[in-house]
Amino acid sequence: VCDGVCVDNSHCSQPCPPDSEGNTGFLCRQKKWHKITETCRTLNAFNIFETNSYSVRPFGGNTVIKEYARKSETITDMLMQKCPEDLSCVLRNIRQSPRLPGNIAVIVQLLHNISTVLSTGVNEVKMQSYSIMANHILNSKSISNWTFIPERNSSCVLLHSVNSFARKLSINKYPIDISDVFIHTMGTTISQDNAGKNFTFSMRINDTGSEITGRVLIGRDELQKVPAPSRAISIAFPTLGAILEASLLENVTVNGLVLSVILPKELKRISLIFEKISKSEERRTQCVGWHSLESRWDQQACQIIQENSQQAVCKCRPSRLFTSFSILMAPHILESPILTHITYLGLGISICSLVLCLIIEVLVWGQVTKTEISYLRHVCIANIAATLLMADVWFIVASFLSGPMTHHNGCVAATFFVHFFYLSVFFWMLAKALLILYGILIVFHTLPKSVLVAALFSVGYGCPLLIAAVTVAATEPSKGYLRPEACWLNWDMTKALLAFVVPALAIVVVNLITVTLVIVKTQRAAVGSSMFQEVRAIVRISKNIAILTPLLGLTWGFGIATVIDDGNLAFHIIFSLLNAFQ
Repeated sequence: VCDGVCVDNSHCSQPCPPDSEGNTGFLCRQKKWHKITETCRTLNAFNIFETNSYSVRPFGGNTVIKEYARKSETITDMLMQKCPEDLSCVLRNIRQSPRLPGNIAVIVQLLHNISTVLSTGVNEVKMQSYSIMANHILNSKSISNWTFIPERNSSCVLLHSVNSFARKLSINKYPIDISDVFIHTMGTTISQDNAGKNFTFSMRINDTGSEITGRVLIGRDELQKVPAPSRAISIAFPTLGAILEASLLENVTVNGLVLSVILPKELKRISLIFEKISKSEERRTQCVGWHSLESRWDQQACQIIQENSQQAVCKCRPSRLFTSFSILMAPHILESPILTHITYLGLGISICSLVLCLIIEVLVWGQVTKTEISYLRHVCIANIAATLLMADVWFIVASFLSGPMTHHNGCVAATFFVHFFYLSVFFWMLAKALLILYGILIVFHTLPKSVLVAALFSVGYGCPLLIAAVTVAATEPSKGYLRPEACWLNWDMTKALLAFVVPALAIVVVNLITVTLVIVKTQRAAVGSSMFQEVRAIVRISKNIAILTPLLGLTWGFGIATVIDDGNLAFHIIFSLLNAFQ
């Protein structure tokens, strides 16, 4: 492909075939050249038009320019001169052109420029011509070529341009219905008198596949907010989701039509019904809106209302920021029967063991809390068992509330308590470590017992409560608190999971340092010395920490691994076993 030796990460370029302009870029990976960019094009300002003002070989070759050779006009300038009424003078040559990456880029730029130049006066005829141009590059056969366009945001520009052009479309008495294979536009007028409006689309994803549907529903209550008769326009794209994925190189899978809506600003909520392309029941669905400024799918724009294997119903908030909506297939969702059985059986055993532990503590409390240090030690043990018990109970509650159906408020509450109680386990472990440091570095009995107990409870419950409350307050208003597929802290959008991971791992490190310090310090205390009894108590506490801290750290180390590699069943099973039996 390229001359010379292929050295990893080296680049080279080759000219396009003789009948086209541009070049192809290659990157060397693992001793092989791989194509990464291509600008090959046959369309240019002199062969895109149907005209007799110059003679030209249709696509490439030796172009002989008569009229425009000395002018630096763009395709858009020339289009506005030649056929401003209907934009039709480029349609035939665009439809006949091969869907090369360079040609796609030329047409995207043309569509962008047209939507910018035409600020008003967009009628149905112009919209038909515009749709034909867009339809050519939205063809399912062109999807792979979008990957090689150097400007990675070309697909975003296309979506923004089509929405912007449609926003200027004027609608008179009669509804508009402009249907092409890969883009379908509908428009009508709406008013308070309407009982409700809906747009229904049925389109093929490719030439051979069956049709999938999408519906936009505007409720009667929303229409009451419209002050005067207004326009409502919706556009459906069956392939644009795959094109966005290919051109942006994102690891997301759009699983339905992309539906754009242009509505009066007074309309704040609409319902969207998406038929799924992939009818898999193992992969849950996320309702999303396209963030026009950040060029990404955003879960904050929509909420899933109902889902089954065939379709998903979303409630979305259209705005200038969010005009286009779709559904994503949630990646790597494991629903293994083995994993479910391990989780519930293990948690059942864990809950029984913790209840038994607390009963034993109550029965022997008087015998094991005769000294102050023993009393404080058993306060920590009892609270670790109690918080772990409550965490397990709320973990089970959260698992029942997880899923695509509407349990949002319950899911938020369950996630808050799971977060709070699991953090409390770690902070009570930290309280034990601070108790050891207090005993080694100062002297026991220098503070009243009530002060020490208050300090332990402040660390064990106060700190986790503060962290959990701040997390939900900071992320829930923007719907970034929960993961889309489970009642647990969000990772992809807001990184709310860090509010658990960072404190937990920090405590693990502090506790391991404390155990090391105990080993060093206790070697200096001789048997029979005045400090010997305190040292024995400290050593007992240290043994607890030395066992529990690595176990807790290891458990949630695998918990983090399940987030990073969500598709690995082994990580999920190990985490479930450790979490159940810790």
